[in-house]
Amino acid sequence: MAGQDSTLSSIPFSIATVSVGYSSTPLHSKLYAIAQAGFKGIELSFDDLVSFANVHLLRDVEEDDYDSLYEAACEVHNLCAAQNLEIVILQPFSNFEGWPEHSDERMAAFKKARGWIKIMKGLETNMLQVGSNDAPIPPLSRSRADAVRDLKGLADMLVEEGFKLAYEPRSWATVSSTWKDGWEVVKAVDRTNFGLCLDTFQITAAEYADPTTANGLHGGITPEELGKNFGDSLDEMATTVPAEKVYLLQISDAWRPKVPLSAEMNVKDVKLKAVWNYNYRPLPFEGGYFPVIELARKVLDTGARTWWSVEAFDGGRDGKEEREPDLEMFSKRAFASLTRLREECLHYGE
Repeated sequence: MAGQDSTLSSIPFSIATVSVGYSSTPLHSKLYAIAQAGFKGIELSFDDLVSFANVHLLRDVEEDDYDSLYEAACEVHNLCAAQNLEIVILQPFSNFEGWPEHSDERMAAFKKARGWIKIMKGLETNMLQVGSNDAPIPPLSRSRADAVRDLKGLADMLVEEGFKLAYEPRSWATVSSTWKDGWEVVKAVDRTNFGLCLDTFQITAAEYADPTTANGLHGGITPEELGKNFGDSLDEMATTVPAEKVYLLQISDAWRPKVPLSAEMNVKDVKLKAVWNYNYRPLPFEGGYFPVIELARKVLDTGARTWWSVEAFDGGRDGKEEREPDLEMFSKRAFASLTRLREECLHYGE
């Protein structure tokens, strides 16, 4: 299955701008480093866009000042074009779906959607990443039907512009937290422009790994049983999800925390898997413990040959280390990690 797959060389590589430096790092410096490393595309972080707008327009730009953000987005498109970088996706559009009908939250979510669509026009990108809602119940609805209702509405708004929606089930989300949850949503939404953003961290954190245990794995079951169950789940994904519904694969590894994350570390309304997500995600092959090769291979087994994109947040095993200050060095390491992952996938199972 593996060694003969010549189509892997066609997979384009991308990286999330949020993973390179910080939001305060000048965007043009990020883009230069990313392009020099060999990437062909970026996931543009909304925070990076706002930071760029503040500098480009010489004033503080609010997150809902969509006219100003559109102006800045047009310039970001020009900067990317100059570096031969495609803006693959705008991200992360969060906490959109599942609010009660006629609620202030739902009205605000659709207003925000209209603003982000305007930004997408300026960027000349055709894809929006939507992360599954992690708000508490209540006020969020427990019903998946309510989430599907809203996502249908957003998909219909996007298709009018020729845009599509990549739905990411996040491991700490309230209703849709596994790849299978995400796939059920995709089937229920039933729109040609609605697919999945799969993520090696989110998939593994939802079903296999746990930052609160000493061994970093889900408890209540032997590691052998857990591994078998997770492998069976990945096999199901590989044979269930059609290639055309995988819009993007985000890639990182994860650190097993030096000290297990505990409830005492928690703060109000912040979930520990979210803390883990934003602070403990190194590049593949740099010391993490997730089965990244196996997972990437299973995504390939769907037939998908879409963008592979690095999304890493590496704070070390204690989650507190500073990020690599050398943007070019980090970007080259990131590109090398995808290149190696592709090669490992080519020979996986031999």
